[in-house]
Amino acid sequence: MSDLQNQAPLVVVVLKGYPRLSETFIAQELLALERLGLRLQLVSLRHPTDKSTHPVNDEISAPVNYLPEYLYQEPLRVLKSWWRARRLPGYAAARSVWLKDLRRDLTPNRVRRFGQALVLAAEMPEGTAMVYAHFLHTPASVARYASLMTGHDWSCSAHAKDIWTTPEWELREKLDALSWLVTCTSVNAEYLAGLAADKSRVSLMYHGLDMTRFPEFPDRRHVRDGSDPAAPVEILSVGRAVAKKGYDDLLTALAGLPGDLHWRFTHIGGGPLLGELRAQAQQLGIAARIDWRGARPQEEVLAALKAADIFVLASRIAEDGDRDGLPNVLMEAQSQKLATVATNVSAVPELVIDGETGLLVEPRDPAAMTAALLTLARDPDLRRVFSEAGNARLRKLFDVNAWVGQLARKLGAPGELPRTGTGS
Repeated sequence: MSDLQNQAPLVVVVLKGYPRLSETFIAQELLALERLGLRLQLVSLRHPTDKSTHPVNDEISAPVNYLPEYLYQEPLRVLKSWWRARRLPGYAAARSVWLKDLRRDLTPNRVRRFGQALVLAAEMPEGTAMVYAHFLHTPASVARYASLMTGHDWSCSAHAKDIWTTPEWELREKLDALSWLVTCTSVNAEYLAGLAADKSRVSLMYHGLDMTRFPEFPDRRHVRDGSDPAAPVEILSVGRAVAKKGYDDLLTALAGLPGDLHWRFTHIGGGPLLGELRAQAQQLGIAARIDWRGARPQEEVLAALKAADIFVLASRIAEDGDRDGLPNVLMEAQSQKLATVATNVSAVPELVIDGETGLLVEPRDPAAMTAALLTLARDPDLRRVFSEAGNARLRKLFDVNAWVGQLARKLGAPGELPRTGTGS
């Protein structure tokens, strides 16, 4: 442990699951905070399910405490925690808040949140200075109840689904209870500030990208135009197969490309809709052109980005309100000088400037997506212009070093902050 970390207060970080292949932005942040001198204790509500991890997770030294994922699995631990937590000065207040929440959300999940909070409160490490939750739904509830019991301040980083699928009453009450909140897009910040009694508690803080892990790709060549069957245009998308990613729209768009254009599509990501998407590709007659790779570690994602010509994301707002924030995969694509096609939804336009750093189309419009893909596939020079502009803007505005120092100060990092990514 560094001298800075010896001086630093301990921050307990509450996560829904750790580690997760789909949450590289969290791992990137945790490592940067450690390098800035913070002492972290990670608390995960769920055990990992991915078969592999990213290299960045191996570099994080913070210990992980896994709470009971389901209370019946560790009844003795839960009972002992309740016995200890009920003696804490804030237990009655926490129980009162939880019962009020439970009356409005009578679900097993709400009961589980309180049980997990009992364990967190009972096992809170000595010297804890703050509890910091990633995601404003379940992790923030557990953090809030446990913080009430123990008297610790708590804060939160809010992202996408956790904001847009949580009822307003719950958002308002959490915003009134926490010390501060950061969120990763201006769309999110504006919405949450409008719900907060004290708007100053809400701040915009982009995740950014660790440029040391995504250095510029000097060998990028924009040459394939789809005219040669031996050199098809390589189209790539990275994202979970869930409704908000719009992969059914994307497959329809790909099927609409003209017969004389030679292309291949690669998808990286897990998700519950993969079976349906494979069946759709068969029905559309394009299955032979698609490589479904499943969830892959970051080094394989980076290799795929380097091999592709176009990166595409067809995000949309799902029926339950779930939506993307600012997908890190778009930043990763731009870092490798890939021309991007994306949808004009949520915070995507904060990164992709239509006609300048990529092309934007309206969500749920496969015909428009087909036209945008065809434009970039046929025109390597236009891809070069967009990719150079996108990479330059990314490195100017979305470097993680420009943002994580602010977060470290909020969390109480000691002294002068060194730059991240140096291993200092």
